[in-house]
Amino acid sequence: MTARVLIVDDIPINVKLLETRLVAEYFTVLTANSGAQALSICDNEEVDIILLDVMMPEMDGFEVCRRLKANPKTHHIPVVMVTALDQPSDRIAGLEAGADEFLSKPIDAVQLLARVKSLVRLKILTDELRSRAATGQQIAVEDSLRVMDNIGVDGSAVLIVDTDVRHAGRIKQDLEPTHKVDILADPSEAVLQVAEKKYELIILSMALNGHDPLRVCSQLRTLEQGRNIPIILIAEDANKDQVVRGLELGVNDFIMRPVEHHELVARVRTQVRRFRYAAELRDSVSSTMQLAIIDELTGLYNRRYFDRHLDLMFTKAQQQGRKMAVMMLDIDFFKMVNDTHGHEAGDDILVEFAKRIQKNIRGVDLPCRYGGEEFVVLMPDTSQVSAGNIAERVRDAVESAPFLTNSGVAISITVSAGVALNVGGIEEPKMLLKKADIALYQAKHDGRNRVVFDAA
Repeated sequence: MTARVLIVDDIPINVKLLETRLVAEYFTVLTANSGAQALSICDNEEVDIILLDVMMPEMDGFEVCRRLKANPKTHHIPVVMVTALDQPSDRIAGLEAGADEFLSKPIDAVQLLARVKSLVRLKILTDELRSRAATGQQIAVEDSLRVMDNIGVDGSAVLIVDTDVRHAGRIKQDLEPTHKVDILADPSEAVLQVAEKKYELIILSMALNGHDPLRVCSQLRTLEQGRNIPIILIAEDANKDQVVRGLELGVNDFIMRPVEHHELVARVRTQVRRFRYAAELRDSVSSTMQLAIIDELTGLYNRRYFDRHLDLMFTKAQQQGRKMAVMMLDIDFFKMVNDTHGHEAGDDILVEFAKRIQKNIRGVDLPCRYGGEEFVVLMPDTSQVSAGNIAERVRDAVESAPFLTNSGVAISITVSAGVALNVGGIEEPKMLLKKADIALYQAKHDGRNRVVFDAA
C-alpha cells in the first residue's frame, strides 16, 4: 500500500522522525512547517493523508483542519491530529474540528502505521467512488461531498461482540441512547447476526474466551452484508501485533483498554459518519447514472463507461506511481448455452454471472459488461498477487455451483480470464486492455476455465 503523506509541524526534528518511519514503509512524504503552507500544498498537489501537529504558531492545527474540511477540494483528505495534549477534551476538540484520527506524543510506531494504513485504505475507496462520479459527468460531486456536513449518528445500529457480558454492558451504557446497541456473547454467531440485521458498526473485543477475534473479523469481511461495516477492536497493549494484522484484514479502528468514555463515543461517531457518508456516495452514484452508461440486463457499467473510466484511472495511476490491473472474462462455450437452452436462459446466465463477479471482487474494483458474454474488471491499487487471488476467486465462484435459470434448468458454467498490469512499458490504456485480451485468448487456447497473466 503506497500513499502521499503530508507531515505538518513547525519543529524540524519532529518532521524528520515521522518522515523516517514512513519512508521506511515506502510512503511518499511531503512536509510543511506551517498551517498556511499545508493548505497551499493540499490545494495544489495530490495528498492522501495529513499528519497535522496541533501546537503551531499563527494558525494551530484545529484551525487548519477546519479549513481543510470546509474546502470541497480537500474535504475528503483524512487528517490525523498529532498532539502532546492528553486530555479527553482536547481529543474531542480535534474530532469536532473534522479530524479523522489523533495520535498522542510520543508517537507509538505501531499506532502510527496502523492509523495511516487504515485511513489510506478508506481514502482509496472514497477516491474511487469520487472518480466514478466524475466519469459519469452528470453526477453532482460537490453536492455529494457536502452531504458529510449533515450526516448524524442518531439511531445507528451497533453490535458489540464480547464474551465478557459485563464489559459489553458498560460499553452499551456509554453509547445509549444515541445508538441502538445489541450485545452478542457468542462470537460464533456473529456472521448469522450480521446477516439477519443491518448494522452500521461492530465493536469487537480482542479478549474472546475460546475464540479467535481475527477469525471473526475475517468471516465478517467475507460476508456480503459485512464487507463495508466498520469494525472497531477493543485491545490490550499485548495485542498490538494482532491489531496490525486485524487492520490488514479490514478492521477500521481500535481502542486500547481501559476504554475511556469520551474517546469511545468519539470513535464510534466518526466510524458511523464515515459509513453513512460512503453509503450516501454510493447512492448518489447509483441514482444519478444515466442508462447510457449502464448495461440494462446485468446492471453493471457498460463498455462506453468503462473505456472513459479506464482512461481516467490509468492516468491517475501513472501520475502517482501506483499499480493497477485489468481482468477480462469470457464465459466458456456461451454460444452452446444459447443454442441448447435458448436466449432467455442465456440472459439468466449473464445476470447471475454478473452477481458472482460482484460478490467476489473488492468494493474498490469496477466490474463492467464489455459486450456479449465478455466482462471486464478494473482493479486499482492492485499487485499481481492480489489480482491473481481475485481472478481465481471469481473463476472458482463460477465453476463451483450450477447456474439456475428462471425455467428451473441448472447449467454448469466455467469462465476464462486474462489479467494484465500497468507495468513493462505500457504507456496507454488501450495497450493494457490489449495485453489482457491476449492473456484471455491464451487462457482459451490452453483449455479454458483458467486464469492467465500477460507474460510481458
